Amino acid sequence: MELALYLAAAATLAIGIAHSYMGERYLLMRLFRREDLPKLFGSTDYTRRTLRFAWHVTTVAWWGFGALLVLLAHPPVSAQAVGMVIGAVFLLHFAIALFGSRGRHYSWVAFLVIGVLATWATR
Repeated sequence: MELALYLAAAATLAIGIAHSYMGERYLLMRLFRREDLPKLFGSTDYTRRTLRFAWHVTTVAWWGFGALLVLLAHPPVSAQAVGMVIGAVFLLHFAIALFGSRGRHYSWVAFLVIGVLATWATR
């Protein structure tokens, strides 16, 4: 059972790398070359940044699931360990959203609150 969990965790790492790399190369870059990209909040730059950070936040979430799978390989799993993984994932989401959008996409506020509360409540 432990081996299966490690293999599943490794697969989440691999799929995250593939998702981010291939998404940038084959989807986002081609999409960003279009002349008819919507102007959210007045600019296509905001649109591009939002799409990019939203795309990569998905990868970070999958890596968080991978970390949870590693925890499951070593029972018993404590609430503190799960809370720290969840908190870390949302704090990474916070940083990606804040810097990726230059603070203009307010999801960073929610991600920060969730990350801090999850970490604090389970420490």
